[in-house]
Amino acid sequence: MNLLYEEGGDIKIATVQSASGVGEAESWQATSLSGKKIKLKAKEVWLRFEKPEAQAVMDEALTLSKEIDLQLLWDCAPDEEFGLVDVAHEYFGDQATIPQQVSLAIALQGAPVFFRRKGRGRFQRAPLEQLQAGLAALERKQKELEQQSQWQQELVAGAFPETLKASAKQLLFSPDKNSSAYKALSAACTETGESLAQLMIRCGAIDSPLAYHQGMFLKAHFPNGSAHNPNVGVDNAAYDAAIAELPLAEVQAFSIDDSGTTEIDDALSVTDLPEGAHRIGIHIAAPGLALTRDDALDQVARSRMSTVYFPGDKITMLPDAVIQKFSLDEGAARPALSVYVDIDADGLVNRETIQMRAEMVPIAANLRLENIEDLVSDETLSDASTEYPFKKELDILWRAAKHLHAGRQEKRVANGLRAEQLGLVDPNALARDFHFQIKNNDGVEWVEIAPRQRGSILDTIVAEWMIFCNSASGQLLAEHGLPGLFRTQKGWGPMRTRMQTTPGPHEGLGLDYYAWSTSPLRRYSDLINQWQLLALAKHGVTAKMVAPFPPRDAVLMGIAAEFESSYQAYGEYQDRLEKYWCLRWMTQEDKSKAVYIRHLKEGMSRVEPIPLHLPVPELASHPRMTRAHVMVSDVDLLQLSAAVRVLEIESTQSDNHATEGQEVLPSGEAEEDASLD
Repeated sequence: MNLLYEEGGDIKIATVQSASGVGEAESWQATSLSGKKIKLKAKEVWLRFEKPEAQAVMDEALTLSKEIDLQLLWDCAPDEEFGLVDVAHEYFGDQATIPQQVSLAIALQGAPVFFRRKGRGRFQRAPLEQLQAGLAALERKQKELEQQSQWQQELVAGAFPETLKASAKQLLFSPDKNSSAYKALSAACTETGESLAQLMIRCGAIDSPLAYHQGMFLKAHFPNGSAHNPNVGVDNAAYDAAIAELPLAEVQAFSIDDSGTTEIDDALSVTDLPEGAHRIGIHIAAPGLALTRDDALDQVARSRMSTVYFPGDKITMLPDAVIQKFSLDEGAARPALSVYVDIDADGLVNRETIQMRAEMVPIAANLRLENIEDLVSDETLSDASTEYPFKKELDILWRAAKHLHAGRQEKRVANGLRAEQLGLVDPNALARDFHFQIKNNDGVEWVEIAPRQRGSILDTIVAEWMIFCNSASGQLLAEHGLPGLFRTQKGWGPMRTRMQTTPGPHEGLGLDYYAWSTSPLRRYSDLINQWQLLALAKHGVTAKMVAPFPPRDAVLMGIAAEFESSYQAYGEYQDRLEKYWCLRWMTQEDKSKAVYIRHLKEGMSRVEPIPLHLPVPELASHPRMTRAHVMVSDVDLLQLSAAVRVLEIESTQSDNHATEGQEVLPSGEAEEDASLD
């Protein structure tokens, strides 16, 4: 005997091997068509039959089920609940065969729009209104499937459907995976063997792998776009009121930056004192005078936390209109928070003379590294016959910078670290020690990568004096019990450098205190600290009572964590795009044919002319700085990878210049102290 039953939503037939019990308690040991041994109870069985043979019945029933008119079947069915045999007689007549009855079971089970299941082998036809709604839904679904199939064919052929172009970025970066459009894309990718990004680039939906990397970042960190709201800015009346009572500094300050720097937030000045001494001024742009905690601009700055740097462009923390008001551009007096300190005739700093005040600072010049860096050297500084802007001031700043550097190295050694040699650049320079220039040659993007002149006199002057300013700021906050965002480094491990709201040493820099404060136009941490320092400059010992952030402020602790997270994410994005442009450089002018690399560690090597790191397992057992001639091929700009084949291992050279705890500066901007922090 054969039994018809349902399992997992499918209609099946099994052949009885043995039976037990009677009536409703009857049960059978049976073998399914797949050979599976099963046990069935009477209530589970829809139909019993001796002949035809089970497999033949199923084969014929499957064919017949496709020909059943479900609408006619629904018309034939009674309003009340019915069984399989009852409706079979109505649809096929009194002589309905076993295969016909089984085919109806398959049809009824597979038509929930027409029939509701009421039990094993029992059904009831759906009400007319629900049937009509269900049929309309099925029609829509069929049309969607047809549309999906059409889209899939177009995508495979390399044409992006016109109706999907407006939603291309959403489909790539934040898709609704249940939508027909995404299913068509997914099916096309399966057919072609491509990733979603590869397919969309081939079809012209996104311009390039670069657009993919940029889109992924914007989706994660700027889902509403990176442009600033034009309605959010500094009120002119508030700005005028903020600077109205600021005294005019009796200095002529100058800045030192790359030509691409638009957020000029620091400048230096030198004032003569008796007996060959001098007063050094470090002047920091002061947006904190007009921005206040929790106002609209603060919310913008806090949501971004930092300017985002990457080759060819940047996303600023503050709107351009705000930057223009506070940037230390030459030709006028600008509001600034100034730190002054006296040095003696030999250039030694007297930290007891540190002063801080808010004032209007005349900016005499914005020196650009490209125009002056090659002119400044020990020889030209001591040569009375050479002339260039601010030569005397640069000579004084340079002498003092060397003392500042030497003092920090003593602390480094005391902390168990190696002293860093002044002016020595790590030969394993990272990408941020290179300048990326993106050009457009007849519609084709072209990248030029050149090393930055790290360790030069100008670079060291800016770095040492900004480090001093950050150190002095941290010291002032600590001595007056004001919380801030302190940059600390102590011990070893992945979390040894971190942001915290209480003072702590920065062992890598050789400092007891360190609080970022020299880039308030670019970093939210510096803006926070500037607010605290402005309260100190205006109110002295009572600053704790009026500072925006009182001691143990829970909000400030949260900001420290948020800043760390955002700053790390932005740095990773910058690294990603710098690697992209390095790989693009490899594909220009057949540079991928053969290049020289230096082995660093664990099989990772760096291409000599550019800051591109690639895995080369063949060099894993060789000493550090082993030089090899390699062939680079199969550059993948989406995966940011390339294949490397070693042609010749040329030499071995030990590297004695590795630095510890280095954080390096963002590409495209002279980020002063960050080159050493």
